[in-house]
Amino acid sequence: MSPLEATPSSPDAIVSVRGLSKHYKSGLQALNKVDLEIRRGEIFALLGPNGAGKTTLISIICGIVNGSEGSVHVDGHDIVHDYRAARGLIGLVPQELSTDAFETVWATVKFSRGLFGKAPNPVHLERILRDLSLWEKKDSKIMALSGGMKRRVLIAKALAHEPRVLFLDEPTAGVDVELRHDMWEMVRRLRESGVTIILTTHYIEEAEQMADRIGVINRGEIVLVEEKHTLMQKLGKKQLTLSLQSPLAAVPEGLSEWPLDLSDDGQCLTYTFDTQGNDTGIAMLLRKLGELGIDFKDLHSSESSLEDIFVSLVRGGV
Repeated sequence: MSPLEATPSSPDAIVSVRGLSKHYKSGLQALNKVDLEIRRGEIFALLGPNGAGKTTLISIICGIVNGSEGSVHVDGHDIVHDYRAARGLIGLVPQELSTDAFETVWATVKFSRGLFGKAPNPVHLERILRDLSLWEKKDSKIMALSGGMKRRVLIAKALAHEPRVLFLDEPTAGVDVELRHDMWEMVRRLRESGVTIILTTHYIEEAEQMADRIGVINRGEIVLVEEKHTLMQKLGKKQLTLSLQSPLAAVPEGLSEWPLDLSDDGQCLTYTFDTQGNDTGIAMLLRKLGELGIDFKDLHSSESSLEDIFVSLVRGGV
């Protein structure tokens, strides 16, 4: 057992990944010694570009793909040695719209519950279908449903056996705005009931709105895991842009202590600073501008978005 595998999980971790690697005979290294803990009851967003290893990581945790090295535990159950118990705690909504086209909505959701050895519970299944606006379609064959409705069926199947951990792999890719809104409302209710949510998404604004913590994966390695608000504070930038009354040929020497950029036409000065920084620098800058006789007619402030931070992390700029 490696030192990583021997490291105990945090008491509040429901998913614990230690030293996880995945490599193929072709030489492709999909994951490289990934360490990750998902806390009980949180919404965790896993972000990364295409091919970064998001789906591979989820597939290993869910027992669909075997890892090459390392270990995965779900609520204390080893995903390999105690597969049935670990898998029974997990619900997975995959990217692909793959389900039995000739079954009815009710039959396929009922069957999914039975696969995990759960006793019939029509009240629970009805509640899921109603939450997903599928109740009126319960007797419809899946082949007759729209793409958005089929996506709802996948979510219903994942929730049928009452999992404690729900993986949403690009759940809103290509779906309509109404479904996206309904889905996130349901995700919030699930989290309130104690279900842990792990999602991957290309819509970074969703992660910014929904997630408690953010993880970034790139080239098979975890680049960063951080509380969302802490991440925004630590890695975000603020900018103050001043529109000048008269253009400048260059930034005056008297302003050298501030990181200022002058626009090509000399009409705008931009001051960039960390979100954790002390904003007293702005007051000092404005006072200095007055002393130098530099007047401005307008000012505008802006702040980094999560997307800006993500792009910077993936490019290695932070």
